Amino acid sequence: MARLLADRPADALTIGDMARQLGHSHGAVRNAAHTLVQRGEANQSGSGQPQFSANAKTAAAAKTAVISPPGTHAPRAQPTTARRTTTAAAPPKQTGPIRRAGGQLYHPRELADLPDVEALNRLRDADVPVLLYGPPGTGKTSLVEAAFPDLLTVAGDGDTEVSDLIGGWTQADGGGYEFQYGPLVTAMTEGRALLIDDATLISPKVLAALYPAMDGRRQIQVKAHKGETIKAEPGFYVVAGHNPGVHGAVLTEALSSRFSVQIQIGTDYDLALALRIDARVVRVARNLARQVEIGELGWAPQLRELLSYQKTEAVLGTNAALANLVGIAPEEDRDAVADAVIKAVGVKKIAPLALGKQLPASAVRQPPSISSAHRSRSR
Repeated sequence: MARLLADRPADALTIGDMARQLGHSHGAVRNAAHTLVQRGEANQSGSGQPQFSANAKTAAAAKTAVISPPGTHAPRAQPTTARRTTTAAAPPKQTGPIRRAGGQLYHPRELADLPDVEALNRLRDADVPVLLYGPPGTGKTSLVEAAFPDLLTVAGDGDTEVSDLIGGWTQADGGGYEFQYGPLVTAMTEGRALLIDDATLISPKVLAALYPAMDGRRQIQVKAHKGETIKAEPGFYVVAGHNPGVHGAVLTEALSSRFSVQIQIGTDYDLALALRIDARVVRVARNLARQVEIGELGWAPQLRELLSYQKTEAVLGTNAALANLVGIAPEEDRDAVADAVIKAVGVKKIAPLALGKQLPASAVRQPPSISSAHRSRSR
C-alpha cells in the first residue's frame, strides 16, 4: 500500500482505486490505508469518499511491512533476514488495544481462535453479515467501531423510518428542496461498513428496505428519488446489534435469516479488573450476572456500568458511586443489587443516590456571578 502511494506522489487514490491495482479486497486495503494515516505515513482527504495520498513519510514506510490492526500504532520492526521454511508461518495475532475513531481504546477478545476484530474483518471480506447480541453495555458497538474505521451507524429505535436509512428531501440553503442520501446509500456507494444498532427495535417494514442490499441483488431502489437504483460497491457490509433483554426488541425470522453469523457478546469481567475497577464491585457484577443467567434476576452491571462506577467514584467517592450503582438498576432488581453490594462491601445500608436535606447557607460554596466573572475576564 505504501509503495503504491509512494510511486504516485501526485495522485489521490480511493479505496477502490488501490484495491483494483493491488488485487486485494476492499476491506484489507481500507484497513491498511487507515493504519498508514493514523501512523502519519499517508494523508487522507475528501469529505465523502475518502482519498489517500503520499506524504514525506510514505516512502520510508514502504520499505518494511508491518501487520497490525488500525489504531494500534505498532512500532515498525527493523528488517531481518528471512529464513527459508517448508510451511508459511501464521501471521502474529494482534491482541493489543485498538484506538477507535473517537479516541477510546478497545481491548480485543478471542473469537473463533482469532482476535475479534480480525474475525470480523475476515467475515467482511467474505461478505458474511454478522449479528451481535447481548445486554446493553457489553461492547458490541465498540467492537464494530474498532474493526471498521470506515463505519457508518444507524441508531435504531421505534421511531426509525425508511428515510433514516435511505434518505429524504430537505430544504436547501439557497431555497427549494434537495434529496439528502441516508447512511445506507452512502455505505453502498462508497463501499463502507454499516452498523444497524439496536436493529430489533426498528419496525420490520422499515428493515425490509435494507434486505435487497444484503442479498444477491446488492441494490435498492430509492422510490422517493425518481425510483433511482443504487448498487452496492465492493466493500459494502452490514453488521447489526441486538439487545435481547430490552423492552420492545423483537428478532424476527426475516431479520435473523439475513445474518449468517450471530455472535453473543457478554462483559469481560477480567478486563474490568485489568482496568483497575474496584475488585469488590466487579465481584458483585459477576455474581449478579450468574443470577441473570439462571433467571433469578433480570439485570446485572455490564462493563459500561462498571466504567461509570469508576468515574463516579473518582469524582464523588466510593459511597456515592455505590449508591448510584444501586440506583441505576431496574426497580424490580434494585433490592437484590443493594443486598449484593452490602454483602461485598460490608456497609450496613445502601440506597439509591438522592438529594438530602437542605444545607445551611454558610456551608454552600457560591459560584461566581455572571458580572464578576465578566469583570475577571475583562482584566
